[in-house]
Amino acid sequence: MGAASAKSAAQPALAGGDPRKWWILSVVTLTAFVTNLDGTIVIIGLPRMVAGLHITVTTGLWALTSYIITSTVFLLPAGRWSELVGQKRIFMGGLAIFTAATFLCGIAPTGTWLLAYRFIQGTGAALALATATPIIVRAFRPSELGRALGINSVSWVAGAIVGPVAGGVLVSTLGWRSIFFVTIPFAIAGVVGGWRILRDQVPSRGAATDWAGAITFGLAVTSLLVALSMGQAWGWSSLNTLGLFFATVVLASFFVRIEQRHAAPMFDLGLLGHPHYRSGLGVTVSYSIGYFATTFLLTIYLQGAAHLSPLDAGLMLVPLSAPQLVMGPLGGVLADRYGPARLVAVGVLLLAAGGFWLGHLGPHFEVLPMVFPLLLMSAANGLAWPALTKAVMSSAPGERTGTASGMFYTFRNVGMALSLTLALVVAEVSLPPRIASEVYLGTANLLRPALKGALIHATNTAFWAFVGFYLLAFLLALPLLRARPRSASEGRQA
Repeated sequence: MGAASAKSAAQPALAGGDPRKWWILSVVTLTAFVTNLDGTIVIIGLPRMVAGLHITVTTGLWALTSYIITSTVFLLPAGRWSELVGQKRIFMGGLAIFTAATFLCGIAPTGTWLLAYRFIQGTGAALALATATPIIVRAFRPSELGRALGINSVSWVAGAIVGPVAGGVLVSTLGWRSIFFVTIPFAIAGVVGGWRILRDQVPSRGAATDWAGAITFGLAVTSLLVALSMGQAWGWSSLNTLGLFFATVVLASFFVRIEQRHAAPMFDLGLLGHPHYRSGLGVTVSYSIGYFATTFLLTIYLQGAAHLSPLDAGLMLVPLSAPQLVMGPLGGVLADRYGPARLVAVGVLLLAAGGFWLGHLGPHFEVLPMVFPLLLMSAANGLAWPALTKAVMSSAPGERTGTASGMFYTFRNVGMALSLTLALVVAEVSLPPRIASEVYLGTANLLRPALKGALIHATNTAFWAFVGFYLLAFLLALPLLRARPRSASEGRQA
């Protein structure tokens, strides 16, 4: 059975939406909450983790980087595997791996073992997340898809809110290992719910996994992210850094050639022939570069310049997330009613305005001048992100949603990595690398006035630079405003 069998198997869901669609959305949303909670809660727990395992700050930061690397590397293969063996199997397998690795992180005896388990944890997260959006797309009609994606986006917001606050409480009372154990019951609930609720999908057959593409892609992404993460410490002109960038270019070239020749490529270059999908990926990268480092930059400022504790800094970041609890579902509904392109364009412009507003931080910390732009950016993100997800996924053929989702989240993760790297460069230009890392982790002593002034200036400069990426995202979103032919999947759903 080939693609036709897969289409026929999904036909009941395509006709009027899966009758269990809201239960399906609940399972997928819970999984997104757990994976995002784990990411944000680990940031707060890093200082105690570094002290408890007797590791360096650099090794501690690699506990974050290792997760990003594997969750990026396995997104594309996961999307392809979901088409070959079924979305439910990959989703459930990924969530089970994530759950087991989370427990292992909690009992890790050394920093080396912690990094190894974080690599495995990122792999599980990639498998689950790459299939989550296609599962939602398959369960909901186009007229309801924006609302579903908006509700799903609330899970990321809830994780961003709960993570810093809960992490601060847990590490202060129960120790850093508790930040891993606390997520396990939610992950187990997701495994049980997925097993009972999700439908088995008839997979496509006859197309083997693109192993050559998977290996070259994984090595290329790994070399790029390692170079970006370590470039400042090694020196951007050092042999290590230049060698990794050169390896990235060579491996990427081989990867493109492999994908052009493979009968069923992991990275479907044919999808880039869809103008709206191509534009959507461009918006995704620029959007992610501009937005992802906002929390990082504010943490640097709040702990390094304003001298707030990690918990107080986490509470100050709540306005960046809280409005999205309402605006995420509302943005999805508006995307269904008025089309996603307009909301994407308006949202990134509002993000640019909020970023420019934040670029005026001063030496004396004031609550309201920070809260107002954060509220604006939160509302804008709630409008734009669900709409962008719908715009990208609905422009891909229905039988390629797994690959399309893997490509979409890969571009997002690359943008996130670039965003964090640019923010680190800004911080380390104004401060010695060791002090910049300690400020971020909340372990630095009070900065001298000269260093404090340099840090504030660099933080403002970074926010203004990220405004440029929002404006670039706006320009890339303009083609989305043009009408496009309906895809085959939409024709079946109509």
